[in-house]
Amino acid sequence: MKVFRDSLDGKLDMSDFLIDFHGFIPVPQLITEPAVGNIGGVFTPIFIQPNKYQEEGRYIPPDITAGFVGYTANKSWGFGAVRMASLPKHHLKYRVAAFHGDVNMDFYRTLPIVGERELGFNLQTNGVFVSLLRQIANTELYMGLDYSFAHINASPDFGMNELPDFIENKELSSNISTISPDIQYDKRDNVFTPNKGIYLVSTFRINANWTGSDYDYQKLNLAGFKFFQPSPKWVSGVRLEGLWQFGDPPFYASPFIDMRGVPMARYQGDQIYMLETEQRYDFSMRWSGTLIAGLAKAPTADVNFSASDLIYTYGAGFRYLLARKFGLRTGVDVAWSNDDFGWYIVFGHAWNNRN
Repeated sequence: MKVFRDSLDGKLDMSDFLIDFHGFIPVPQLITEPAVGNIGGVFTPIFIQPNKYQEEGRYIPPDITAGFVGYTANKSWGFGAVRMASLPKHHLKYRVAAFHGDVNMDFYRTLPIVGERELGFNLQTNGVFVSLLRQIANTELYMGLDYSFAHINASPDFGMNELPDFIENKELSSNISTISPDIQYDKRDNVFTPNKGIYLVSTFRINANWTGSDYDYQKLNLAGFKFFQPSPKWVSGVRLEGLWQFGDPPFYASPFIDMRGVPMARYQGDQIYMLETEQRYDFSMRWSGTLIAGLAKAPTADVNFSASDLIYTYGAGFRYLLARKFGLRTGVDVAWSNDDFGWYIVFGHAWNNRN
């Protein structure tokens, strides 16, 4: 069992098992997302290996391969796999993924006379994603293209004869095929749980007939993540993100506020603005506490920025340094928003799955 103990402090640590035995972290995660039933489970074996190419004075992210299978209390389920790696000698990094999902999910709309209404749908999805980025000169700036394809069948659980006016018949079975110019600048000290550095993302997602999509719309996503240390044990993180939608996407593809404490798709809009902070304090090398807070708005074509609701979140959590040599921390967060509560299993950093 020595392979699961760190040579520095003798505590549980997965680094040597991952590196020397090509092992994986078996992550049995609870799904606590309110939008898909509040409770469920996902099993995710995650293989992490240092990149074979290393350069003195430069951080080269490890190669990551993972699979997943999951099920939730509202009978949502899915499975898939993802690979994220880089080819530093060729100045490239790439991501590939494939997945199937059968998801029961609630969407919200404000309807005339009725007011806000909760609309339940079953979304059956098969999809693939490919991303290839090239390093620009000898910098941390990467540019390239992403491509994603998904076939989606949407079935309402409230009867076909009750479809609201904003839902078109073609949205019940359609293809979304997206090409995205992607620009990233990544100066974080590690990709799992950063202590310092900056990460900037700009993605313009294009759906059109020529991309193979049944819809004609675009989305612009601009995001910035900053990490710094006011003191050796205190890590401060700030996230600023905006999304803008153009054209006419299907109802389930509209951008939404994505923060802890806010159910997925609870607040959709034509524009999304999010400001979030996470403060982590390391009580010891292994154990940390976190405080989180955020503000967001989701204006629509009918409700401008000043008139749209201000959505707030706040919460706290803890972290354990599970793989010291990779800077990987894992733990649990609890968070509240205007009308909701959620708790989350965090692997790495909670913002890692945002882009």
